[in-house]
Amino acid sequence: MGLTWPIVALVLLGALLHASWNVVVKSSTDKALDTALIHLLGSVIALPLVLIVGWPLAAAWPYIVTSVIIHIAYYIALTGAYKHGDMGLTYPLMRGVAPLLVAVSAAFTVNEHLSSLAWAGVIGICVGVLVLGLSRHALDNRRATLFALANAVVIAIYTVVDALGARASGNALQYVVALFVLDGWPFAAIVLARRGRAAWPYAKARWPIAAGGALASLGSYGIALWAMTRAPVATVAALRETSVLFAALLGSWLLKEKFTPRRALGTCVIVGGVMALRLG
Repeated sequence: MGLTWPIVALVLLGALLHASWNVVVKSSTDKALDTALIHLLGSVIALPLVLIVGWPLAAAWPYIVTSVIIHIAYYIALTGAYKHGDMGLTYPLMRGVAPLLVAVSAAFTVNEHLSSLAWAGVIGICVGVLVLGLSRHALDNRRATLFALANAVVIAIYTVVDALGARASGNALQYVVALFVLDGWPFAAIVLARRGRAAWPYAKARWPIAAGGALASLGSYGIALWAMTRAPVATVAALRETSVLFAALLGSWLLKEKFTPRRALGTCVIVGGVMALRLG
């Protein structure tokens, strides 16, 4: 398996989609409810897709059930991070640390060993992501930082679990559709139970935007899992985190966050890391 340019292009598209739905959550006034609504709609959208693509093999289901449980922790940590900190801080922390954890664990979990140049690419992207998002004031908001770092661990765990599951299923599309059918309900049930009837007016007004976020989330993760069946998990995981670059650009445009010289430096490091991944 190798990282070809077509795979690189598709994973970068997935990274843009991933950044897009995260911007939707960050821009909302109720981040927990928006996260719940996006993934609940993702489950609804995935239901008819099952009729088209079918269910995955039985060997994939233990991974799907495990991933659904792990994703509950992911959504809780995600909303906590966005509640207590700016997207410019929390998103790079979550996405910048996770690929390194995936790369370290890949040798034991999926028996993949990266070349020196590929390792340089993984580290380059992680460093670039952190440079892009972090500042000397990052640790001033310890609560947001702790939520983001905890979520980095969760992201690394579900990435490996889903990579193994997609390979076991024999069909990444079947796997991701089945995952999305189940994934949106548990966290949505928790949030809606807490909010009660007060959640429905917000959901009614917000659902068209959330539906776009749901499509972006489904497309993004579907591309990533497909790529992980054709290229090393660690390289795809690292490449996917170029979503931080897209998030920074979208944040500057839509959320009026500043694109500083430091972020420009981080962008250059990320691009260098992408090139190293491809050449490695």
